[in-house]
Amino acid sequence: MKKILIVLTIAFALTGSANAQLGSMGDLAKTASAAGFDVNKLTAGIMGKLTPALSLTSAQQPQVSDAVSSYLGQKANIMPLQASDPTQYQQKQSSLFGGLKSKLSGILLKDQMTKLIGMKTTDPTNALSQLFH
Repeated sequence: MKKILIVLTIAFALTGSANAQLGSMGDLAKTASAAGFDVNKLTAGIMGKLTPALSLTSAQQPQVSDAVSSYLGQKANIMPLQASDPTQYQQKQSSLFGGLKSKLSGILLKDQMTKLIGMKTTDPTNALSQLFH
């Protein structure tokens, strides 16, 4: 049952990612704004921290930015659950983050992934907190 849930979640994440690449980022940005955060602004803030901290190459930067932006758009869609059903929100958030990690592991080098995971924060003033929580 757990494997089926994981497969369905990954399929959902891939579908959301494909839709974002087909031009629905505007819709995701609107949803994110309604959820209380701006995908573009957060992506820029996160990239401002990740680029120097992980020494991202010019080839990695747009790929990481796209992955982060897509993730934040998908996260915006589940934000209402945070208040109405925290358990379901946490499950979906964990699944979305797992998808992001998987996508980033194909872009980043092993030491860069290790550094990224080490940057985990719960500080709400730090844009990176939106990646982890």
